[in-house]
Amino acid sequence: MAMQTNQKQSIAARWENYQPTKSTLVWTCVGTAVATMIVGFSWGGWVTGGTSQELALTAGDVARGQLASTICVERFNAAPDAAAKLTELKAKTAGYDRQKFVETGGWATMPGETSPDRRASVGCATALGA
Repeated sequence: MAMQTNQKQSIAARWENYQPTKSTLVWTCVGTAVATMIVGFSWGGWVTGGTSQELALTAGDVARGQLASTICVERFNAAPDAAAKLTELKAKTAGYDRQKFVETGGWATMPGETSPDRRASVGCATALGA
């Protein structure tokens, strides 16, 4: 009977001699793919197509509102009685009253529109009231 050697093999030698089964390789690949997706969606900032579309629409709405409020402020300041109207606007304490004042004055109604833009009136009243 041959005598077995009880020598420890190095990691490199064990790696060289290792021969995984096909099922071990498949499950390793599946586990790696799942772990990659979990890390990507949790911490990597990945989003689905639906989420990215919602974010793009929201960003577009916010940008249009900011542009409309900037136009509203410019139109307000270009009015001949801007100083008197600004004093009147600042006399109103409630944000809703300021918003209605801007809407009633017509400064929040964008060219080509028939009704005032809500985002424009809110942003304009906030900017002018500051």
